Amino acid sequence: MDVPLDPAVRALRRAAARSLATRREALGAGMGLAALAAVAACAPPPPPAGGGLDIRALPADVSARDRTLRFSNWTAYLDLSEDAKTYPTLAAFEKRTGIDVAYAEDIDDNDTYFTKIAPQLRSRQDVGADLFVFTDWMINRLIRERLVAPLELLRMPNATHLLDTMKDAPFDPGRHFSLAWQGGFGGIGYNRRKLGRDLRSIEDLWADDLRGKVVAVSEFRDTAGLVMLAQGVDITGSFGKTEVENAFGEVEKRIADGHIRRIRGNSYLQDLKSGNALAGLVWSGDLFSLRAETGDDSWQFVLPDSGGTLWTDNVAVPVTSPRRRNAEALMNYYYDPAVAAQVAAYVTYVCPVRGAQEAMEKIDPALAKSPFVFPTDDFLRRHARVFRALDADEDAEYGARWAKVVGN
Repeated sequence: MDVPLDPAVRALRRAAARSLATRREALGAGMGLAALAAVAACAPPPPPAGGGLDIRALPADVSARDRTLRFSNWTAYLDLSEDAKTYPTLAAFEKRTGIDVAYAEDIDDNDTYFTKIAPQLRSRQDVGADLFVFTDWMINRLIRERLVAPLELLRMPNATHLLDTMKDAPFDPGRHFSLAWQGGFGGIGYNRRKLGRDLRSIEDLWADDLRGKVVAVSEFRDTAGLVMLAQGVDITGSFGKTEVENAFGEVEKRIADGHIRRIRGNSYLQDLKSGNALAGLVWSGDLFSLRAETGDDSWQFVLPDSGGTLWTDNVAVPVTSPRRRNAEALMNYYYDPAVAAQVAAYVTYVCPVRGAQEAMEKIDPALAKSPFVFPTDDFLRRHARVFRALDADEDAEYGARWAKVVGN
């Protein structure tokens, strides 16, 4: 299913994208956006009540006298101006509030970014950010380890615009520690013109003429999750080591027989851009960004017949931040439906804000109808599945095993 882009929006994004690296590295499957109760059979274990965090241990908040904020995010995860020099919605926030935001695209992988800042977080030393964005499975870990600060929801009235099914995430009951930033799908990307046909299943990727022409994302919850779905596994349910190993084994087989050219993180789209690869297991928004950047509408993204993966990224405040109220002001701003629609028009990932779809009608009516940006309950029930939360032992075991697969 395609996402038609208004010509003006397409031109804007193509110009902006020339200066951007590809977004995303290791996104995991998360909560989903609507009808999630229908697709998520297993929820992460809830964190300790209140996260077990003594708010008196947080650094004194200096927001009233220090009108600055440091926001760490993924690449191409915020609207960018045509000259690729400013972020229009961020500039509007700064003008409205007087808060100067140092915005950094310094997150390219959940694990690597967390590993970099974890020692400082755990010792309560400054990590250089007042806001950061992590995927559900990782934000669950941070909440469990009491590394994110509680939110003052009364200061964020726009948080009520979150989609109803996201207001009480299992890893964050009541949304006291995080808010959804964007969501997306894992599925199949390919160039219809160069291939001369459409791809609809994981098995289609293993055609002879695609040998050495397939790439895959390095997050096993998506790549292996898609393979597991094709093998008939319910990734939302009580699968175990056998099912995971079967999927890992299939990926290893396709690497060994030369079908999968490589498994990559932040740079996987480079192989598609260069023509070294014609298809892959990819993330939805990246393929739409590729279409806008290259002006080639032959690039397609589809959810396989067996189903696609679904995940959500979440924004939170580290326990080390002394500017929590500035951070909450920015979070509140981005859950204004009109602002959320501006961001969604650029990033083309799933928008988590109620009312943004109506606001999108004024920006790009075609995009407002896209199920990849504003999915319906029925679309999610039929096409998307959430990779269930792993316990700490599973996470460590499967992660170590996957590292060997990727390292082959």
